[in-house]
Amino acid sequence: MASSSRSKVEVEGSIPQSMTSRAPTYHLMTRPAFGAQGRRIRLFANHFDVKFTMPDTVFYQYSVTITPHDARDKNAAQSKVYGRKIVNRLYEIYGKELKNKRFVYDGERSLITIGPLPHKNFEFTVVLEDSSARATAGRAGDGSAVGGDQKRSKLSGFVKTFIVGIKFVAMFPMKSIALALGGSEREDGHTALRVLDIILKRQQAERGCLLLKNCYFDGNHTRIFDVGGGVSGCRGFHSSFRTTNGSLSLNIDTSTTLIMKPGPVVEFLLANQNLEDPRRIDWEKAKRMLKNMKIKAVHNQREYKITGISKLPCDVQTFSLKERNGEGETRTVEMTVYNFFKDMRKITLTRSASLPCLDVGKPERPSYLPIELCHLVSLQRYTKELSSQQGALLAEMGRQKPGERMRLIADSLNDNRYENDPMLNACGVSIDKRMTKLTGRVLNCPLLKVGNMEDCIPRNGRWNFVQKTLLQPCELLHDEWAIVNFSSRCDLSHLSRELTKCARNKGSNFEEPSVLLEEDREWMRSGPMVRVEKMFKKMEAKFAGPPRFILCVLPEKKTCDIYGPWKRKSLYQFGIVTQCIVPPKNIRDQYLTNVLLKINSKLGGINSLLSVECKRSIPLINQTPTMILAMDVSHGPPGSSFPSVAAVVGSRHWPLISRYRASVRIQSPKLEMIDSLYKPGENGDEGMLRDLLLDFYKTNGGMKPAQMIIFRDGVSESQFMEVLNVELNQIIKVFEHLGDTTMPKFTVIVAQKKHHTRFFLADSPENVPPGTVVDTTVVHPRNYDFYMCAHEGNPGTSRPIHYNVLLDEIGFPPDDLQKLVHALSYVYQRSTSAVSMVAPVCYAHLAATQLSQCFDLSDTSGGELPIRAGVPQLPELHEKVRSSMFFC
Repeated sequence: MASSSRSKVEVEGSIPQSMTSRAPTYHLMTRPAFGAQGRRIRLFANHFDVKFTMPDTVFYQYSVTITPHDARDKNAAQSKVYGRKIVNRLYEIYGKELKNKRFVYDGERSLITIGPLPHKNFEFTVVLEDSSARATAGRAGDGSAVGGDQKRSKLSGFVKTFIVGIKFVAMFPMKSIALALGGSEREDGHTALRVLDIILKRQQAERGCLLLKNCYFDGNHTRIFDVGGGVSGCRGFHSSFRTTNGSLSLNIDTSTTLIMKPGPVVEFLLANQNLEDPRRIDWEKAKRMLKNMKIKAVHNQREYKITGISKLPCDVQTFSLKERNGEGETRTVEMTVYNFFKDMRKITLTRSASLPCLDVGKPERPSYLPIELCHLVSLQRYTKELSSQQGALLAEMGRQKPGERMRLIADSLNDNRYENDPMLNACGVSIDKRMTKLTGRVLNCPLLKVGNMEDCIPRNGRWNFVQKTLLQPCELLHDEWAIVNFSSRCDLSHLSRELTKCARNKGSNFEEPSVLLEEDREWMRSGPMVRVEKMFKKMEAKFAGPPRFILCVLPEKKTCDIYGPWKRKSLYQFGIVTQCIVPPKNIRDQYLTNVLLKINSKLGGINSLLSVECKRSIPLINQTPTMILAMDVSHGPPGSSFPSVAAVVGSRHWPLISRYRASVRIQSPKLEMIDSLYKPGENGDEGMLRDLLLDFYKTNGGMKPAQMIIFRDGVSESQFMEVLNVELNQIIKVFEHLGDTTMPKFTVIVAQKKHHTRFFLADSPENVPPGTVVDTTVVHPRNYDFYMCAHEGNPGTSRPIHYNVLLDEIGFPPDDLQKLVHALSYVYQRSTSAVSMVAPVCYAHLAATQLSQCFDLSDTSGGELPIRAGVPQLPELHEKVRSSMFFC
C-alpha cells in the first residue's frame, strides 16, 4: 500500500535500464453506492421513458454493397443521399422478393430488418432515373453546365445503374436491451440501441433533414439566424436512446449547428470575405470555401456539386463544342462560356462576365457554370473557423432559458410523432411524452478564505473581493514591470494609476511601472512578428535585464494576430510573465480586479483558498500525499490537418489543491489519446509527466504522491478503456522509470461536457441552483457516474458536467468524492465564480489553447518548429516561467 514514508524519487543518479512493468488490465468499476448529502429538490430531466412490449423481437443486420455499373458513377455509389435513393428504389422494385419486409438503412453499409429476409445473400440490379445535374454534367445542349464529355451524357440517358449486394451479418435480440438495463455489458445490447437510433435517423432523412450524428436540422426558417460572414446558425434537435438506471429512455435536446447561407454564390462570397466589389474576391480562398458544396443552377433548376473554380473569367474561359452544319457534318469549335449562354441559351450575364466560372465536372473533364446563375442550396454545413464576433453571436443566439428549452423539447417530441413510426411499432417500442421526474441534491457552497484568513461565503456560486484582500498578494516594484500598448486608443498613464490603486486596495504592493511604451505608429502596418520584435527592442533599451512582468494592451481581443508572437517571445525566449488585455472604454474596478486575479496567480500569489485546504480537512487527501492531474487535448479547426496539442497540469504544494503546473506537447492531428505521458529518449524519460512529478517532489519536502486523482477531459464512452489501459499504463511506466517499487493509488475520472442531458426545476422556470448533483434515475445502470451543475447557468440553461469514475483505488465514499469535485470548481483563480468543470481541467484546456496560439501549427515543413516523426515539437518553456501558472 502506498504511503508518505516510501522511498523518495531519485532526481539524479542512475535510472534502471529495464524493469518489469506492472501494466495491469483494468475494467470499468461499478457503482459502489449512491450519494445522500445535500438538500433534496424535485427535478425534470429531458429523458422520456421508453417501453418495449415485444422483448422477443430479433433484429437482423445485413451489409449493403453498392457497385456502379459504370465506374464513373463511383462517387454516386458512395454518397449517403444516393445510397438511400438506391435502396428505396430497390424496395419499390423487389419488395415481393424481400417478402415486403420493412427495414431501416443507415445510408452506408448497414441494413436492419425485424426478422430475417428470405435468403442470406441477394444481388439486385437497380436503375435509378436521376434528374440531378451530376448525371448530365457536360451535356452542352441541355442548358446545364458546359464543357466536358458530351458522349458520356448521351449514353447515360439520365440514368445510373447499380448492382446492390445484400449479405447477412448478424442477429441480436431486443431482450439484450433488458439485459443491459440490468447491468450487463453485452455488445449486442449496444448494437440494439444503435438500431433504434438508426430508425429515428431514417425518419429524419426521409423528411430531408440535415443529419449530424444523432442531431437533425430541418431548415425551418424560424430556427435560422444570421451570425455574419455568409454564415447562419441553425437550431435543431438531438435524439438518442439511452440505458439508464432501471429503464430505457429517449434523450431529446435542442442543438445548434452552422450552415452556409443559401442564395446567390456571389453574395455569399462577398459576405464571407467582407467585401462589396466582386472583383476583389480572393478566388483561392473562395475555392477552398466552396469545394464540394452543392449549388442549384437557376436556369435549369438542377443541382450540382462544386469541384473547383476556373482559372479564367467567364468571357475568356473556353470549352470544345461539337456542332452540325446543314449537311449533317460535325465540327468542333472553341466557344467561351459567356458566348455559349448568350448565343445558345439566350441568357445575358450581367455580373459574372469578368468573374471565374464554377467547375462542376471532374479533373479530366471540367464542366463550367457562370457564377451568377448559381445559388447555394440550403442545409449545407459550415465547418470553417469562426471569428470571435461570430462565435459570440452564435453562443448568444443558440442558448435558451430553461422554460423555453423545455417547450422546444416537448414540441420536438410531438412534431415527430414517433407513435406512428411503423418500424418502432413493429418492434413494440412506445415513448412516453412526459419528461422523467427525479430527485436531485444541492450541495452546500464551500467556504473560502481570503486575505487575513477572513471567511468569504459564495452566494449562488459567486463571490467578490469588495472590501476584501487577496490571500497571498504578490509584490511589483516600479522597475520590475512595464506596460506596452499596441492600441492607440488606450491611455497608459490612467490605466497604470487605476491598476496600482486597485492592487493596493486588494492588499498587493504594486508600484506604478517605470516604463510605459507606446507602439510607434509607422510600425502598425508591419506584420505581427515584426511589431512584436520592435516592441521588445524598444523595451530592452529601457531595462538592464528582462522585467519580471509586462502588461500588454492589444488592439483587439486575444484572437488578434499579435497575441501568439507576443506570448512566444515572452514565454519561450525571455521568460517573462505577461498579461494581455483589451480594456473597455470605461475601466471599472470589477474589470481591474479580474485582471489583478490573473496577474497575482501568474506571479505566484494566491487569491483565495478553500477553508478545508487551510484546515487540512479534505477527506482521504490531507493525511496522504495526493497529487491531482488533469489532462486535455486541443484539436485544430474542423477540416484542418493541424497537429493536436496535449496538456497535463499537476497540483503542487500538497495539501493544497489550488496551485498547478502545466506540461504541453504537440501530437498527431485528431489523436485524442495522449501519447507522450511517458516517452523514452536519449536522456531517459522525456515525457510530459516526469517534470510534474519531480516538481511535486520538490515542493513537498521530498515526498512522492501516494495517491493520484486523474481528471480526463474530452473523451467519449468508447474511449474509456483506452484511458485506463493506455494513458494510465503510461503513468505507471513513469513511476517505474523513476525507480518506484510501489505504485500510488489511482482514482481516474472522465469529465464530459458534450452530452445532451439537462435538468429543470419541477416548480420553477429558473435554472437549477449551483451545487446540484444527480446520481440516480438517468445515470448508467452499471457504471459509476454522476451529473453536477457546480455553476450558475444563466443566461441560458445550465449544462451539467457528466463525471464518469472509471477507477477508484483510493476508495472515496460517493459523498466525499462529489464534495471534492464540487470544491474543485471553486479553486479557479481567474474568476470569482464557480466554474462548470473542475478547475484543473480548465487549466489544462487553457494551457493547450494558449501554447497552440504561440506557433503556426499548420507549418509542417520544419520552418518554425523542429519536426520529429512528422509532428512539430514545442521548445522548452523558459526556466523562469516553467513552474508558474502562466496559463491562468
